[in-house]
Amino acid sequence: MLISKKKTIMQPRRTARGKSLRRRLRLDWQLYVILALPLIWLIVFQYIPMYGVQIAFRDFKSTKGIMGSDWVGTRNFTKFFESYNFQKVVVNTLTISLYDLALGFPFPIILALLLNNCLRPRFKKVVQVVTYMPYFISTVVMVGIIIQFTSPKVGIINFALQALGRDPVDFMAVPGYFRHIYVWTNIWQGTGWNAIIYLSALAAVDPGLHEAAMIDGASRFKRVVHVDLPGIIPTIIILLIMRVGQIMSVGFEKAFLMQNQLNLNTSELISTYVYKIGLASAAADFSYAAAIGLFNSVINLVLIAGVNFIATKSTETSLW
Repeated sequence: MLISKKKTIMQPRRTARGKSLRRRLRLDWQLYVILALPLIWLIVFQYIPMYGVQIAFRDFKSTKGIMGSDWVGTRNFTKFFESYNFQKVVVNTLTISLYDLALGFPFPIILALLLNNCLRPRFKKVVQVVTYMPYFISTVVMVGIIIQFTSPKVGIINFALQALGRDPVDFMAVPGYFRHIYVWTNIWQGTGWNAIIYLSALAAVDPGLHEAAMIDGASRFKRVVHVDLPGIIPTIIILLIMRVGQIMSVGFEKAFLMQNQLNLNTSELISTYVYKIGLASAAADFSYAAAIGLFNSVINLVLIAGVNFIATKSTETSLW
């Protein structure tokens, strides 16, 4: 009798929930359609392609297909780890990523704090426009500008060096200059755009905190340090976690376009190496390239999970 009573109680509840769901779908179907579009894109272009990850563990032959190719386990990974290019591409990728992170990450924060405390609105708007406009320059155009500026014959930098009595330098042919050119042009191109996020976070800081600090006699610099900066710490932590998760994913297009045979020792990255092995080579090895790409993704996953764990333990802000 008790079981039958429980069934009769549970059944109306389920029916009510079903009716409520159908009612919400009927009333707000436009919102669900809008939500379905990015979900379909995510499934089609992000989750379904994961089926092809198994290529990294097979000796893939296009004539046999994925399932018909022989299973080789971790042979492709071992081949990469034992390759003479392994150390070079990993070190180059980490060096450029850490260099870009150490210098490129603080610049938008500093710019946002300076603009937020600017007393002249017109000057603030001009600086904002000037600093974030380079973000919209395409990678191809950006590399073209870099090559023209650093050219030993027509480059404006070498014209300045010659005016100072120095010999012209072919910057793109010197391996040691590649990292500096790559990182500093990244900073110039992305600082203004990335500062917009921090400016939005600064707009949410309670003005009452500034008023209280002014009453206590705090200078403008102290208010920046003790009011503005703590107010955007959660945003900084979230963006830092996401940035660390991309350490092994240095932009392919810019590095590839800036490459030449003379600077290859410092410009060969994991992304460019995968492209050459998997697509550009006459004897393209899809399995080997997939293994390198999977290794790269796993390292990024471990890094973002580790940094998120540290942020969870040390602060109240984290991605999950």
